[in-house]
Amino acid sequence: MPNIKSAKKRVKVISTKTLQNRMLKGKLKAALKAVDAAVANGTADEAVLKAAYKTIDQSAAKGIIHKNQAARKKAQVAAKVSAAKA
Repeated sequence: MPNIKSAKKRVKVISTKTLQNRMLKGKLKAALKAVDAAVANGTADEAVLKAAYKTIDQSAAKGIIHKNQAARKKAQVAAKVSAAKA
């Protein structure tokens, strides 16, 4: 347990940021699962793809995932949707 005031504050700030990051990771996973579900149901369309892209881009902008990982995920999602349409 920290004794110094600034160390106590850092613990508090880190716990807050951890919760925010966890929330954003959950949102990203939910978006990817929504795409998978839409592909499985055969209802994959541009709206699902656009929502997934937005969530992936937001995660990359916030530093939750690396920009290259974001690009890779977007390519994978696009491939899944285009394969489902064909």
